[in-house]
Amino acid sequence: PCDECKGEGTIKGSEVVEIRIPAGVGDGMVLTVSGKGNAARHGGVNGDLQVVIEEERNPELLRDGNDLIHNLNITVPTALLGGSVEVPTVDGRARIKIAPGTPAGKVLRLAGKGLPDVNGYGRGDILVVVDITVPAKLNAEEKRLVEQLAAQPSFQRAEPSKKDNIFDRMKSFFR
Repeated sequence: PCDECKGEGTIKGSEVVEIRIPAGVGDGMVLTVSGKGNAARHGGVNGDLQVVIEEERNPELLRDGNDLIHNLNITVPTALLGGSVEVPTVDGRARIKIAPGTPAGKVLRLAGKGLPDVNGYGRGDILVVVDITVPAKLNAEEKRLVEQLAAQPSFQRAEPSKKDNIFDRMKSFFR
């Protein structure tokens, strides 16, 4: 027997292995690297290295399969008058338009801007859920302006939305 392995055919050591992580992998997925596991005794076939993926959370985007969900807070004037805002994407930031009269809970879809499928079959979407930030305190001038606005005919009566209610919109997240 040799002095290093004492006849076992293996010696203890470590090796740095570079692996390619495919786009779209998710938390808990396992990648197998053939032949990079433990060496077999007496010249047998080496085992496989199993790599368990642990995904870092993004503070702005929530993953749902290949789709990403972003909660967008806009101001009351932006909700009423419309405007342009930036939202985060996987590739950076994208500018989207907010239509005048956008209600809270409206879901805007950025098709094909989500995560790529791990098997290479397209990309998911980014679902932007609109939330409206209402100021908690108003000064005297702001209060006077809001009261003037409330006296206008368009603001006299709240009408039910002709679109799906909040429960119907939330169902679409789980389909």
